[in-house]
This record gives sequence, C-alpha cells and structure tokens, in this order.
Amino acid sequence: MPPGVHAMADSWEEEGRQVEVDFLLPTGIYLRFPVSPNDTIGAIKKTVWRNAKCEPLFGSLGDPDAYVFTCINQTAEPEELEDEQRRLRDVQPFMRFLRLVAREGDRVEKLINSQISLLIGKGLHEFDSLKNHEVDEFRAKMRTFCEERALDRQKLLWQKWMEYSFPCDLEPCALTVIAAKKIIVNIKFEASDESFMLQLDPQEEPVTLMRNALKKKATVFRPTKQEKPEDYTLQVNGRWEFIYGKYPLSQFKYIFSCMHSGQTPHLTVVHHTTITKYQEEQGGLNNQVCKSRSSSKPPPLPLKKQTTSSLWSIQEPFSIHLVQGSRVNADEGMKLVVTAGLFHGSELLCKMVTSNEVGVCSEPVWDQKLEFDISVGDLPRMTRLCFALYAVIEKSKKPRSTKKKNKKADCPLSWVNTMVFDYKDQLKTGEFSLSTWPSVPDDKGDLLNPMGTVEINPNTDSTAGLLICFPNIRPHPIYYPPLDKIYELGINGRKIKATNEEHKKLSEIVENKNYTEFFEDDKEVLWKLRYELRDKYPESLSKLLLVTKWNKHEDVAQMVSLLKTWPDLPALHALELLDYSFPDRCVRSFTIRCLRKLSDNELFQYLLQLVQVLKYESYLDCDLTKFLLERALSNKKIGHFLFWHLRSEMHVPSVSLRFGLILEAYCRGSTNHMKSLMKQNEALNKMKSLNDFVKSASQKSSRAQTTGDMKVCMRQEAYQEALSDLLSPLNPSLILSKICPDRCKYMDSKMKPLWLVYKNDKVQGDPVGIIFKNGDDLRQDMLTLQMIQLMEVLWKKEGLDLRMIPYGCLSTGNKTGLIEVVKNSDTIANIQRNNSNSAATAAFNKDALLNWLKSKNPGEKLEQAIEEFTLSCAGYCVATYVLGIGDRHSDNIMVRETGQLFHIDFGHFLGNFKSKFGINRERVPFILTYDFVHVIQQGRTNNSEKFERFREYCEQAYKILCRNGTLFVNLFALMRAAGLPELSSSKDIQYLKDSLALGRSEEEALKNFKVKFNEALRESWKTKVNWMVHSVAKDNR
Repeated sequence: MPPGVHAMADSWEEEGRQVEVDFLLPTGIYLRFPVSPNDTIGAIKKTVWRNAKCEPLFGSLGDPDAYVFTCINQTAEPEELEDEQRRLRDVQPFMRFLRLVAREGDRVEKLINSQISLLIGKGLHEFDSLKNHEVDEFRAKMRTFCEERALDRQKLLWQKWMEYSFPCDLEPCALTVIAAKKIIVNIKFEASDESFMLQLDPQEEPVTLMRNALKKKATVFRPTKQEKPEDYTLQVNGRWEFIYGKYPLSQFKYIFSCMHSGQTPHLTVVHHTTITKYQEEQGGLNNQVCKSRSSSKPPPLPLKKQTTSSLWSIQEPFSIHLVQGSRVNADEGMKLVVTAGLFHGSELLCKMVTSNEVGVCSEPVWDQKLEFDISVGDLPRMTRLCFALYAVIEKSKKPRSTKKKNKKADCPLSWVNTMVFDYKDQLKTGEFSLSTWPSVPDDKGDLLNPMGTVEINPNTDSTAGLLICFPNIRPHPIYYPPLDKIYELGINGRKIKATNEEHKKLSEIVENKNYTEFFEDDKEVLWKLRYELRDKYPESLSKLLLVTKWNKHEDVAQMVSLLKTWPDLPALHALELLDYSFPDRCVRSFTIRCLRKLSDNELFQYLLQLVQVLKYESYLDCDLTKFLLERALSNKKIGHFLFWHLRSEMHVPSVSLRFGLILEAYCRGSTNHMKSLMKQNEALNKMKSLNDFVKSASQKSSRAQTTGDMKVCMRQEAYQEALSDLLSPLNPSLILSKICPDRCKYMDSKMKPLWLVYKNDKVQGDPVGIIFKNGDDLRQDMLTLQMIQLMEVLWKKEGLDLRMIPYGCLSTGNKTGLIEVVKNSDTIANIQRNNSNSAATAAFNKDALLNWLKSKNPGEKLEQAIEEFTLSCAGYCVATYVLGIGDRHSDNIMVRETGQLFHIDFGHFLGNFKSKFGINRERVPFILTYDFVHVIQQGRTNNSEKFERFREYCEQAYKILCRNGTLFVNLFALMRAAGLPELSSSKDIQYLKDSLALGRSEEEALKNFKVKFNEALRESWKTKVNWMVHSVAKDNR
C-alpha cells in the first residue's frame, strides 16, 4: 500500500482536526480550503459558494441546488452525494477531492420532489400510491399550469417582475391627516455607505424622489452620462420592500408609519440591473425542470368515441344497494341502522331513507336496496349522497302512544358523504367502500352531515366502513348533459307578467337582509319574477338560488341559462355564493368570474375565507383552486400566505389530500420561493424543539435555571443557523436577521410561549420581537385580527384613521403559530399594578394610566398621545362590541407608549362570554372604564368637549361598519368551514347580524348603539370589580 494512505484514513477520525479538501467547480475554477470532517455536505456546499464569490466566473454559476458533489468513494467507485445531510467523515472521499457538477433533469426533478415532500409535510409518493385517476389528472394539469406561469414570469420586464416579487404595501387610500408637513428622507445608493437627506412633499410620487436623488448624486460625483430615474427603484433599508409606482409617498405603509412616529424613512436607490439579476437567479432551477419535462412529454392519446345514455330520459327512481358494514363498534343489545339522504348543498332533494335494523356486530350485513323518491333524470350534477350510521336501543315494550318517542337515535356512530357523479360527469356504478368519519351530533336531525367532506376517511384501519353498490341502470355509461344541452333546454323559460302586488312583494323580500328561510309564496314570487330580479336586483342572486328546485332538471336548466346573462356582482355579494349551500359548478364559475375583479390587496383581505371554502368543493379540479393558484403565482405575498394557510391544516385528515396537492402545485410554480419557505419551516421546527425543552425543564427547575439553559441551547451552532437569516412568516418583507439569545425568554402562561428577539444591523430602531406558541389554536385570533384589519381599511377609506393595531398573527401548524410583538407597550394591569400598593386597589386607581402616559410623553408630546389613545379606544370599543369579544380584563388590553390602546388574546367572540358559577362575568357591551374616560378628558372632569368628540368617533365608526354589515356576515359565514368551536352554527352568525343591526335603518341602528354606549359607561364599575378579582387571583397564583 502506498505510504501516507493510513495517515489519511486516520485523519477522518481525529476529533476537532480540520482537513484540507480540494474542490473543482463547473466553471473550471479550483479551490482548496480546510473543513471539519463533522460538517455536512450541505454546509460544505454553502462554504464553497462563499469562497467562490471572490473567484472569476462566479456570475455564471446558477442556484446552489442545481449542483451536486461527486467523488471517488472508499470502494473506488464514483459516487454522487445526493444526501446532503451526510457528514464528510461518513463519505471519506478518496484523495479528499470533491467535484461539483450540474444536476441533469432527472436529478433536479428528484431533488425538487424531496424538497416539496419535506416542506408540505407529506411525501409525494403517497399521492402516487393512491392509484387514483382524479388525483393523477389533477396533478398533471396543475403542474403544467403552474410551470407555465413560472416560465411566463421569467419573461416579464423588470418592473412587472417587481410587482410579483415585491408588491407595494399600501394604505387603503392616501390619507391627508398628516400629509401637510414636508418629509425628510435618508437616501443612499447601493454599494455606497454615504447617505444624504432629501426633503419633499409627501404627496409626490417615488419617481420625484429618485429624480432628486440623482440630481444630488450628479452634483457630488459628476457622472459622464445622464441617468434616468425610470431606471431605478427604491428599497427600504434592511427589508425586501420597495417603494415604486404611481402612488403618493404618504400612501406607502412604511413612509406613513415613519411620518406618524416621527422617524426618518431610510431608503436605498437600486438600479434595475440588480433587480434583473435577482430575476435571473430565481429562474435558474425552474428553467432546468421545465426543460427536462418538455422534452419528455408523451403525445396525448386519441379520445375514444363512447356510446352513452341520456340522463334526462331516465325516469326510474334513484337507488343504491347497502351491502354491509365493517369495523363497527357499538354496545351489545343495540341495533345498527343506516340513514341515507340526497343533498344539493344544504337542500335535501327528497325524503331520507332508512335501512332495516340489524344486530350489533363488527361486520353487520344489510344486503338491502335503498330507493329514493327522485328520478335519476332529476338528479342535479352536484348531488351528494350522505350516510349516517347509528345505533338504537331495541324497541321497548311500552304502550303504543310512547313508542315513537322511544325509537330514537340513541348513539350516532359515524357519517360519510360521496358524490353521485364522478369527476368526469359520469353517474357512478359498481361497488364503493366508504370509510366513515366519527359523529359528534347528538340530535337525529343532524345525523347526516351534508356540509362535511366528500373525501373518505384515510384512517381506514380504525374507522367503521360501509360497502355500497351503485346500480348499472343502463348497459352504457350515463353522463350528466353538457352545458350546450342545458342551455338548449333552459331557453324555454319565458318572462311571465306579474301583478303590482307581486312586484311589491319582490321588493320586500329583496330588502330584507336578515332572511333565514322563505315561505312558499315568497319562493313562488322569486321564481316567477327571476328575470326582473336579474335586471333590477342582481345582488339578490343567492335568494333565487336558494328557492330554485334543484330536484327538477327543467328548473335547473332554466337557472343555469339565466346565470349566463346575469350581470357580474361586486365581491361583497359574490363571496356569499362560495358557501356550501351553492355547490352548482356554473354558480361557482360565475362567482370566480366576479372575484377576478378583486385587486391583490382586496384578495389578500379575504384569503383566509377563500382557503376555508376549498373544503366545500366536491372535486379536486375546480375554478376556485385554479383562481387561487393563478393569483398566488402572480403575487408572492399572496403566495406566501396561501402556502401557510394551507400548510397549517395539513394534519387534518379530511383536507390533507386536497391541500397537499395544491401546495405541491404552488411549489412547482415557484421553486425559488420554496427555498425561502423551507428556511422558515426549518426555523419553526427548531422553535418547537426549544419550546418542548422549556415546557419539560420548567416543571423540574427554577425559572432562572430554565431561561439560562434555553439561552445555552440557542447559542448552539445548529440553532443559531436555523433561527437566523430568514424572512418572517408573519411578514415576508421583514428579514429576521440575527437571533439575540440574551434578549429571548419564555412567558408564564400554560403553554410557555417563546419570546424571541431579532436584530438587523441594516435597520434603524428597535429589534423585532415574535412570540412562538405551541399548544394553542391561533385560528380564532387570526380571524378576529383579520376583521379588525378590515374595519380599519373601511374606516380609512372614509377618512377615519382610528390608529388600530391589528398585529400579525399566523397559524403555521397543529396548534402552532407566531404572533407579532408590539414594541414599547404594556398591559393595563401592569400599568395599574406599578402605580398602586396592592392588587386589590390597582383596578380602582384612575390616575395610573394618565400618569404612565405623561411619563412616556413629556411636554407637548402628551396631547398627541392622548389623541392616539382617544382614537384607538373608540376603534376598539366599536370593534369589540360588533364582534362580541369576551373575556376582557386588564391583562389583555394593552397601551403603547405613543398612546395607542389595543386588545390581545381573542379566545372568545360572537357573544360567547365567560361565566363563573353560572353567572355571566362580563355584563357590559364593551370596555369603557372611568380611567379611560379620565385620559380622554385629559384628566379634567369637566372636559365634556373631548368626551363628546370621542363619542362621535365611536358613532361614526359604527355607522361605517353597519353600511358594510353584509360583508362581515358573509366572511364569518364562510369561516364555518374552519370548524372553530365558537363559529359552528347560524346562531353564532345571528349575533353579528344583531350587533350590526342588519335589515334596520341607520337611525335605528345608531339609536341602539347609543343605548349600548351609555350602558357601557354606566356599568363600568362592574368591569372594575371583575378586573380587581382577576388581578387578585393572578397575584395569588
């Protein structure tokens, strides 16, 4: 054996020793530097990239993920190091030589597949193994669609590409409250450390600021050629946020917040070539995948001509065969029964059918035909067949009169839904094994769950199953008629002359916003005057759809034909049509057509609901999915939040298939964004590990010991790397640059949330704080904050800025998520406690809050702070009243040092208030205590002018919300799909209809609000007692 080989082998084993490794890059550049044998291949690749930056030809290298290391291994075989988690000492390359080569198409494909699997929390092989035609066709179609979008994006001019990558973060409109003053902006050019100040009018556009900056540069540097401002853009220092476009500077949120807080905006002037470089870098990997795929696409198969039967000609009643059950678990001495119903949305199409009772056993056999009172020809396209399996106590031997009451569904076991037509419009035939979902309702009327998913339960081993058989009605396949045939039948609908009485009745029905159900004569008028409804009251389309007889195919054809000429609706009314009550495909296509008019900012405002209503879709390929993907792939901010809204529910079995497939499609259309999301996912996993450690350690050790151990853990290299240099999931334009372990802590509440602090050297001002929570469901908080944000937008559009703080909150997984820390703020409880001798008296100290504000805002600043307090207090009084937010105490109301008041922790809403010993603890419509009034009146008891202004703010804010009442009701109604405990029924929605006085005049609504306002003021002493009890209880814990 040649000399030196033994020594080389031994050097891999020596702890702490670095080894010299040679690297050959694809550009022909040769590098040599020392690395640790314990480093992973992935970490070594990052080091190679850092070192290669100083070498020639670095610019011609693509994305690091597009390359793989190769070496000669210990068995003298060439090896590709695909697994980048392996350590160098495990590979032991011969002669310590690694060569970097470009991945070929197939290698890139494998890499991207494994990255997507890791990111979405579900292996793509699971989709392959389903052997499901609908899944396979949907994946192929969406993949092509998303990859084409990615290629189109790469061809965009740099300005258009910026609109995708860095959409402007704007106020709803240019507010003129503080726009009178000139603003001073700190400007620097990229690659230069020198900065200078420019003063200009806040109503000027970004191009003016760039023109002035270039003039200033020309006077200092005297460039040889004149530069055009149109070739530049403005970047916010230390953020991936840009200021561009034809908007006043004061409309950009960053500039607006700087103006309000008295800070100087810091901007960098960036040349378009820098943006083009980002664009080329981000397209690299995507282009390789698309090239390899386009060359391997097989030609489409020719379509076979099939003999089919006409659905509408079939008059036989629809029936199915209930064969048997499996894995059924129920008490002995009971009987098993199956009930089946046909639904179109929430409407039962005909009477429910119930099976015979059979004895309890693990595999009960019914072997029974269930016939429905509807002909096959009258089945609407989106018919759902819903089953419920339940156990009943055997009929008792009591007198006949009580028999009916006795035969009751005593024990609901499970439910399952399936479509009657398959995804290709064909009426199903043959056997289907349906694994069911466990039941929760306790009332026989609610046994069937038409609102539930049409997916079968994937946990087939542990749930009851039903085997059913759809009959072969004809020897040929039966398809639902195509649109042209439906229009042909539908044009027979004629306008009918109506009486004055009927016209009057129609306008009454239309004007009643608070309708829940219609009487028969209402239904007749609506249907008879449907053409007039289209021409005069098109926004009442939902009412017409609810009275359409979906179990009569002639009526369905007329409704679908009428829809073709229906004028587009504003988004406010169109959103309502995404509810599960309106499943028809033409209706949903019409709805998406209306929603296409939404701006990106408006779409972003409703994104949470649009993701939830995906759960109501009956098939994978639908207009809503395509619409969301299309918009997400043309605006990265929408893509970012679409990703997290879907990813956060991947643990839910009923949606993991649908959401997983949409996530896969999004990743394929945005491979570069995927890298950023992977980094965020890695950080969240580390945060969870850290939180688990803290929960465990805090039970055994003191707080100081646990905090110290937590900081030691965070200083480890693996934690430092995972938790630093990522974009914030709460706001993707914010860079979480460097974690500061010394400033991090954990909080006292039960789930021990982590309080994490980041600093960014390029940004002036305070560090950024985020709270990581694991163990609490943040979805209700997210919804509440979304509504507060929407209220703020509506108020600002009407020129009313109530200085709200809808802080960031994002659910990222099962009871896991992040919350934005609002800087320089404290709870009312802390402010009162720090100004009082005991917890019992703290709540009654009316001067504490004003004194605190005085200490934080000396001199002239105090008046501005009191104004901020007055405005924000008005906003939150109205918001908490309308949303019915409960559990309000001094620990979840906070104040910023600037004076802004805001609420946190929204565990109860829609009037679900806390009670103690059966007594409602919260007796007031909203929180308006005398110490709040004391601040509003600037500490003077006779300052009624200030208080009346506050009352006017509240009334003005309330009137604006009432005018938009339908929007709030629609958004909450769509959120029923989320399955939140306090938003599950129409009763919960009724609270909102009442608080927004839906269906009443503005005068009536305002009169009612004034009563509530006076009640809140009159009863505020009860709030104080409640706060005192809370404060004393907290002190004694």
